[in-house]
Amino acid sequence: MARKPNYGFERMEREKAEAEKAARKAAAKQARKDAKARGEDVDSPDWQPPQD
Repeated sequence: MARKPNYGFERMEREKAEAEKAARKAAAKQARKDAKARGEDVDSPDWQPPQD
């Protein structure tokens, strides 16, 4: 007999993944903004945000 799908859990996992992605994007955006304020050339293709 097949198990009942756990849609609530799947939705929570999907939302958790989306929240993590949004947090990474916000952190990268903040790092870019901070680097630009320090005078770094963030428009250079070689520029990478600092790794935590």
